[in-house]
Amino acid sequence: DVTVWESLAITEWIADWAPTGEVWPEDAAKRAIARAVTSEMHAGFPALRKACPMDIRGREATPEMTEGLEADIARIQTMWDQMRTEHGDGGPYLFGKWSAADAFYTPVVTRFRTYGLPLTGAAAEYSTAILEDPVFLELEKQAEAEPWWIKYTADGRSSGYLKPEG
Repeated sequence: DVTVWESLAITEWIADWAPTGEVWPEDAAKRAIARAVTSEMHAGFPALRKACPMDIRGREATPEMTEGLEADIARIQTMWDQMRTEHGDGGPYLFGKWSAADAFYTPVVTRFRTYGLPLTGAAAEYSTAILEDPVFLELEKQAEAEPWWIKYTADGRSSGYLKPEG
């Protein structure tokens, strides 16, 4: 009987009901850091969001590398390297085992692929792990089956259907 409409709040709602360690890392310190990097993604990276709209199916030219976009890319590179190095033991994700942090960063990973943005080291390995994850591959397959197209231009977003409905 509760409607929760905001993604971080939904995540916490799910975490309240899920077994410990299923949504956030089990370790309290890792859990706090996972929440912090997730909050940073949720509220941050405005230049990346503006220059590189999410399109899981698309492959687009790399946008002009503005100072803001360079800063967002550098922060993501540093963060992913640090999370994998300091907290990623036991698996290929930011905190080893899949967590809500990875769910929030999956759209960022797809932006790096869609626009050919550079990643190196542990951040590149993390991106590869996300893109090769069976759950992501299923999501990507479902996205490919969607019947519409989306384009982003300087004038905004346009969309339409690829195939007739029905």
